Amino acid sequence: MLGFSVFLGEPLSKDKKQYIEEMNHAGFTRVFTSLHIPEDDPQAVIYTLQQLGEITQQLQMDLMADISSDGLRRLAIDLNQPGACDKLKDIGVTGIRMDYGIDNQTIAAVSSHMQVGLNASTLTDQDVSELTSYQADFTNMELWHNYYPRPETGLSKTYLQSVNRKWQSLGFKIVAFVPGDENLRGPLYAGLPTLEEHRREHPLAAAIDLFQHYGCDAVHIGDSGLSKKVREQFTGYFQHKKLLLEVELLANTYSSLILGEHTNRVDDAQDVVRSQEARKNNQQMIEPENNQMRRQGSVTIDNKSYLRYMGEVQITKRDLPADEKVNVAAKVIQKDRALIDYISSGYRFELRESRDSIE
Repeated sequence: MLGFSVFLGEPLSKDKKQYIEEMNHAGFTRVFTSLHIPEDDPQAVIYTLQQLGEITQQLQMDLMADISSDGLRRLAIDLNQPGACDKLKDIGVTGIRMDYGIDNQTIAAVSSHMQVGLNASTLTDQDVSELTSYQADFTNMELWHNYYPRPETGLSKTYLQSVNRKWQSLGFKIVAFVPGDENLRGPLYAGLPTLEEHRREHPLAAAIDLFQHYGCDAVHIGDSGLSKKVREQFTGYFQHKKLLLEVELLANTYSSLILGEHTNRVDDAQDVVRSQEARKNNQQMIEPENNQMRRQGSVTIDNKSYLRYMGEVQITKRDLPADEKVNVAAKVIQKDRALIDYISSGYRFELRESRDSIE
């Protein structure tokens, strides 16, 4: 499951509403927002939440609101009052992530009415015992990791793995964040990842990492924006089982062989991604040229010196030495290179000329 963040400090603009619709079309089904940012005006937050709820209801998206006991008081919301959860659901809120001072009896009661998110790092075995005694509906609960605005404070890989492993063994679903690549959240504008390693990572590479290596059940974009190209990359990967990579051509001679769709061979190589189509599609004699060192992310074509391999297109997964039989014809742009490792056995990928290089 994929989600993204919408913050309530200002009314939803036309552009923001369009962004929400575009994210939904790109396969994102969940929205995360916060109701306890102290600098925001309570009435403005409620009004914007109502606007957001209308949109998410129309698009049939889940809306998870982050709250605290202080935030609830500022917004005049009392979860212990009859009908409080129904009022939230009426404006489109399908779940609340509860933290900072909300007692376990209240959490258990809310879980019988709507989705509940708890802090994966602060939940204890004692909390689970108390929630059980209060007959909490654990099927209606998720454990959410925080995002970390300040550089150097994101979680370590070892810690995230250990926490996830513990709670998943008890059947909890895990949610974590990756940074966006547009409209980064102020005042630091340094990304909103869960893992510190992901702070400057490609959002899709970070998301795949959380799903594949940490067993997360849902991943949310922490920041307020994803660029159009990255949205397209998310759609390609999660809906069409294809990775889109932009490349900078070093020569146009072999663009017809390089650009377009390819499939990585099922016998996945250690050092390179091998296009299974390129050799049989080649109709030209390829002379040796540009036989430079093959840096990670190089797109290469085997020349006539490689005999029957002539025309083979590869992407290097790591730095490789120069080879007189191999022409370096293009390079994957720096931002997209983290995606190369996720082109697995038999996986489709598309190479597209970078818009920057075109301009």
